[in-house]
Amino acid sequence: MCPGQGAQRVGMGKDLAERFPAARETFQRIDDALGADLSRTMWEGPESDLTLTHNTQPAILAHSAAVWAVVGDRLGPGVRAAAGHSLGEYSAYLAIGAITVEAAARLVRRRGELMHEAGTRRPGAMAAVLGLPTEDVEACCAEASQGEEVAVAANLNAPDQTVVSGDPAAVERAGEGCKRRGAKRVLPLKVSGAFHSPLMQPAVAGLSQALAAATFGEPRVPVVANASAGPVRSSAEARRLLAEQLTAPVRWVECMRQAATMAEGATFVEIGPGNVLSGLLKRIVPGVPSMTLGTADEIQKFLESEG
Repeated sequence: MCPGQGAQRVGMGKDLAERFPAARETFQRIDDALGADLSRTMWEGPESDLTLTHNTQPAILAHSAAVWAVVGDRLGPGVRAAAGHSLGEYSAYLAIGAITVEAAARLVRRRGELMHEAGTRRPGAMAAVLGLPTEDVEACCAEASQGEEVAVAANLNAPDQTVVSGDPAAVERAGEGCKRRGAKRVLPLKVSGAFHSPLMQPAVAGLSQALAAATFGEPRVPVVANASAGPVRSSAEARRLLAEQLTAPVRWVECMRQAATMAEGATFVEIGPGNVLSGLLKRIVPGVPSMTLGTADEIQKFLESEG
């Protein structure tokens, strides 16, 4: 499992670079591929630069890639399926060897640029709805969408946690509707656009072109796609669904249930910054074993336990 936007923080990955040469080399490869000192932004900030989506996206991918560079030889042979949340899906393809570190970094940098441009052209908003079933959130979005103003359920993160995305006024109406239906909390998110909504449509063509130009190998194990919640087994399907993902909801609940079915009895491993996905997993598929590998200490403990 590879995390997406929101997991970033100043200092991310610095401990990996200091302790593991393979991680340090990965950060350097990504800096070289982008022609920018991304690792310095990750480690020193400022936070205002790190949170720019064209920096945030490659930074989170870089962290996941650095972890995989250290543990991939141990974990790789046993991987039966992979998944990533939003931009994390690119990290998943990287981990299974379908795309290189350099190509993945350039793709997510371009993705971030295109999403920022779309958000500038038509400003949007997002809000997390806690404590309300997804079906109720979807109903509130339908009621809140009026005229050209739209609100949609964009991230289906857990049975009782859904992120709404769309035009600011419609998102606000949807949030009020969710509160009336009993939502515990509605939290506005700091984002530069209405991600995973129709407002991202202007970014699709550019991302499709970038995906077509990138070298993409055939997945050696299936990746469960956000847009379809089904296993992807070909590079053509991967490219198509990664482009569709911009305007489609992240069907994370279905993705995790699908992965649990495909890899029955397996341990879910979160690769990258934070432990958000592991927390969501406990609410989606209770009892499934999981672990997080994001800090140098976590990785060191894992390597020592594996002998």
